[in-house]
Amino acid sequence: MTYEQIFLFSLLGVVFAFLVWGRIRYDLVAFAALIIAVVAGVVDAHDAFMGFGHEAVVIIALVLIVSRAMMNAGAVELIARFVLSSGRSLSTHIGFMSVIGAGLSAVINNVAALVMLMTLDIEAAKKAKRPVSQSLMPLSFATILGGMMTLIGTPPNIVIAEFRGRALGESFSMFDFSPVGLVCAIVGIAFVTTVGWRLIPDTGQAAAVGEDGAAGLFVAEAGVKEKSGFIGKAVSELYPLADEHDVTVLGLVRRGKRLPGFAAGEELRKSDHVILEGDPKSIEAFIGAADLDAPGSEEHGGIRGKSLVLVEAIVPDNAHMVGRTANDLRLLYRRGVTLLGVSRQGRRFRERVRKLVIKPGDVVLLLGPESRVNDAADWLGVLPLAEKSHTVIQRGKALFAVGVFAAAVATSVMGFVPLAVALAGAVAIYALFNVVGAREVYESVEWPVIVLLASLIPLGLALEDSGGTKLIADSILSLTGALPAWAILAILMIVTMTLSDFLNNVATALIAAPVGLSIAKGLDVSPDPFLMGVAVAASCAFLTPIGHKNNTIIMGPGGYRFGDYWRMGLPLEVLIIAVSVPAILFFWPL
Repeated sequence: MTYEQIFLFSLLGVVFAFLVWGRIRYDLVAFAALIIAVVAGVVDAHDAFMGFGHEAVVIIALVLIVSRAMMNAGAVELIARFVLSSGRSLSTHIGFMSVIGAGLSAVINNVAALVMLMTLDIEAAKKAKRPVSQSLMPLSFATILGGMMTLIGTPPNIVIAEFRGRALGESFSMFDFSPVGLVCAIVGIAFVTTVGWRLIPDTGQAAAVGEDGAAGLFVAEAGVKEKSGFIGKAVSELYPLADEHDVTVLGLVRRGKRLPGFAAGEELRKSDHVILEGDPKSIEAFIGAADLDAPGSEEHGGIRGKSLVLVEAIVPDNAHMVGRTANDLRLLYRRGVTLLGVSRQGRRFRERVRKLVIKPGDVVLLLGPESRVNDAADWLGVLPLAEKSHTVIQRGKALFAVGVFAAAVATSVMGFVPLAVALAGAVAIYALFNVVGAREVYESVEWPVIVLLASLIPLGLALEDSGGTKLIADSILSLTGALPAWAILAILMIVTMTLSDFLNNVATALIAAPVGLSIAKGLDVSPDPFLMGVAVAASCAFLTPIGHKNNTIIMGPGGYRFGDYWRMGLPLEVLIIAVSVPAILFFWPL
């Protein structure tokens, strides 16, 4: 091996190790690796930032903005009346939601599709009085499957299409992915609807769907006011009132420190804080009945202040508040909003709420004036669950937004303009007619994903130019020996799918695509089946909550643990391999 190959393999190995470790944000890891490669001389300094202008990066950013516009225009409301029915059986509900989720994922980003439908699924679970854990994971998997059906449905498809354009002179078009993606989606949805949901363990916590669609039980704090009637009384005297409001009193904080145990015998004093556990509606009702108050009442009037809202929001892995506390963020001082409570997969914790380090998958409970909470949620990078915390829906522009998007896709499919230009035109029209505001245009883009992709593109090109991807392909060919081409394709897909379960799917696609092309050249067959196989495998990350952002988003609300995903995900991945290989070879012959 050459110096460049050894260095790049070592560097990418370190990058993958850090991505699996997950303690440092993936965009920072990728960008640091790019800079190291430039300093080491394996990436030309003039090409270091070419990824930021790459068409795949531009398309992904534009798709995210278009997805935000479709959400603002009221796509959820258009389908809500058909979705929210407590009379359907669980299998029928899962099938119905999965089909809608897959359909939406085909035309907007699959993460946006999940966020749009998740609130409705939680609401349906509440009405049906069943655990939401039984339906959230099937919904997540269905949106992942649906994204495979079009070019813009999922980032790996965009990466593969642009790679083909650079390597072979012509990229995959909008609906080239549809035949194979549709087969996978139909089979996958049939599985999660009939068998898959039965394999999901009962998480217990997820069954506790509150009155207003809560994702679970929150641990919160309430302050003892100066003139509270409970001053001088034991904590245990709060128990009857707490039982009446379905709230559990977990303990007491005094002078900034949590007292041992439940502190049942301690007398309440001014400025003490009572630790509570319950759903948001119950916590709010109990604080009011006990004449307690939320931290930060001096800023927004406390729980009885005027025009306040309680908003539940999911913390994705790229949120600004991940790894920080409310104190670190100075949330109350900067935004006038209180972090009232946190739900962490049904687990209790002894840290004070405002001193708790927030993790991906947590569900936070924010209290404050509606406008401030909305701004704070955007600033924190969290995903609100309650509709009242979302951007105001412009119902009269729903058909207009859909029409603009359809026109953009049509002009691209008919070859009038490239897809990136068509989507850019749609975004400009949305901004002009205020379907998305100027601020939302920038907030809609997941910048960590953009930085990750833009940083890895030069590294991938350097690995390819150095002969590294050909070396990997030759090694696979030598190990597979006299196996037929379809078997080698299946092996490539299994390896890619396994990597995608633990790494970002964009990173997996960037590395696996040139390997697939090299294998096809070595076998002297058409490269299209191998590129399509990489696209399918890179998208299908069902074994872990870290392989795909959709799986991370549902972890908190569903009460899932890391080891819960493989129970339905493993047979689904096996099924996808079994049906996609013959489908690929049928629609894309060798």
